[in-house]
Amino acid sequence: MKTTCRPAGIHRPKTPAMQWTTVRILRRLHLLLLAIPLAAQAQFDYTTNNDTITITGYNCTEGPATIPSTIDGLPVTTIGGGTFSGCSGLTSVTIPNSVTSLGAEAFGSCTGLTSVTIGTSVKTLGAHAFADCTGLASITIPDSVTDIGAWAFARCSGLTGVTIPRNVTTIGEQAFFHCTGLGAIEVDALNSHFGSLNGVLFDKNLATLIQYLPGRTGGYTIPDGVSTIGDWAFRDCINLASVAIPNSVTNIGKGAFVGCKNLPSVVAPDGVTSIGTFAFQGCGSLGSVTLGNSVTTIGRGAFEGCVSLTNLNIPNSTANIGSSAFAGCRNLTGVNIPDKVTSIEERTFAACASLTNAMIGNSVTNIGDWAFAYCSHLAGVTIPKSVIRIGANAFYGSSLSSVTIPDGVTAIGNEAFYGSASLMAVYFMGNAPSEFGRDVFGDSPETILYYLPGTTGWDSIFVNVQTVLWLPRVQSDDPSFGVRENQFGFNINWASERVVVVEACPDLATPVWTPVGTNILNGGTSYFSDPQWADYPARFYRLRSP
Repeated sequence: MKTTCRPAGIHRPKTPAMQWTTVRILRRLHLLLLAIPLAAQAQFDYTTNNDTITITGYNCTEGPATIPSTIDGLPVTTIGGGTFSGCSGLTSVTIPNSVTSLGAEAFGSCTGLTSVTIGTSVKTLGAHAFADCTGLASITIPDSVTDIGAWAFARCSGLTGVTIPRNVTTIGEQAFFHCTGLGAIEVDALNSHFGSLNGVLFDKNLATLIQYLPGRTGGYTIPDGVSTIGDWAFRDCINLASVAIPNSVTNIGKGAFVGCKNLPSVVAPDGVTSIGTFAFQGCGSLGSVTLGNSVTTIGRGAFEGCVSLTNLNIPNSTANIGSSAFAGCRNLTGVNIPDKVTSIEERTFAACASLTNAMIGNSVTNIGDWAFAYCSHLAGVTIPKSVIRIGANAFYGSSLSSVTIPDGVTAIGNEAFYGSASLMAVYFMGNAPSEFGRDVFGDSPETILYYLPGTTGWDSIFVNVQTVLWLPRVQSDDPSFGVRENQFGFNINWASERVVVVEACPDLATPVWTPVGTNILNGGTSYFSDPQWADYPARFYRLRSP
């Protein structure tokens, strides 16, 4: 056999035909290589800024997407807001190392997205960046990330676990809201801002509970030393069956337990001073609430819609109750508002249909608009002397049969008692209010307004409402009327704290009236008795104010 060896570096000369073929192959290969990035780039819309590229749009083809690291020779650094939003057919995405920021809703509602590779230069995951990616079961957040935006992974129902890397300094509000499958949030041990205990997210010092796990079932005991239950920490944890709050907790944050619809009871220990806005809103099974003796603030809507709540003791330490705080608690039967409270805000007890009685503290100056509206069984309310204003629709649709308006009230809003069909008598302790709204008593034609002697303003302020001078009255129809212990007596009914002089005479034909008693009507009533009644063949009595 003959073997030919060709020395290295020595090539056989090409014929002209071979050279032409080689040129054509190289040209086609060059065009093919050019076509690949051009085709990929054609899937994206982008803008140029300071020699960098921001991807602003995607044509939402089905299947995987690979974001190029350069376009037109410039680095791709940003995935703009909403770029892939709603691309339900997107199954996976690879983000290159050139990218530093993912904008708001960058991949929002990509429901078919199951795999994400995030480049090692990304620092920011924008608000709602992966919200509603329901098919996303896991994601690796690189160490480069410093900021996780609000709602970044909200409603990612398939997400079962996530690890917060070492350099994250900010986690936005409700970043993992309604991740119903989330069973653990771990934190890199080198992270200086956040920590994790048994899969629950805390700040580094374990003083603030930031995010509980919507995917967990059963009860949870908050560790001793925690001082704050963070905003929205347990939101929509529908499988939370119980929670134990330690004495170290001072603040229950905004929306902390909102939507925990299977939570049956809660005890806020004496250390708690503040219950945040919407803290227990919509906890439909919450039938028992115990508030410690240090609570000063109950936030707006804090217990709104807690339809199973029947009784609640608001501690005397409470000074502020927010609007709609107990609105829609349709089984709440009674409420006692402490003396430190100065204002009942709008809709505070609206639609508490089972509420029968309300005791209002002696520092309240304002009863806000709709405060007790649609409390259809409210039959008794004590309005203290401190009240200046009764707001529009404040007692709309109540079952009040009578009500006393203190002399300090200067304003009553539109339709304040409208729809209170049982309201027969309204007793005014002072002058007619200077501000009297439209249809205050509305469709209650039998309502009579009683005013005291010496008060003013009753001639011109009311339209289609009957006003009657309010005078002291002997209660001849109750058991007190008659002889008791050899003395004739009766109850006197009139305005609270007023003084009534009882006069008597033996003969109405030639009357000579003699004072026989002076009564102070504490609480609007007082009992009079005459030990000398038997000394006369007849004895007549009359009442007057001094």
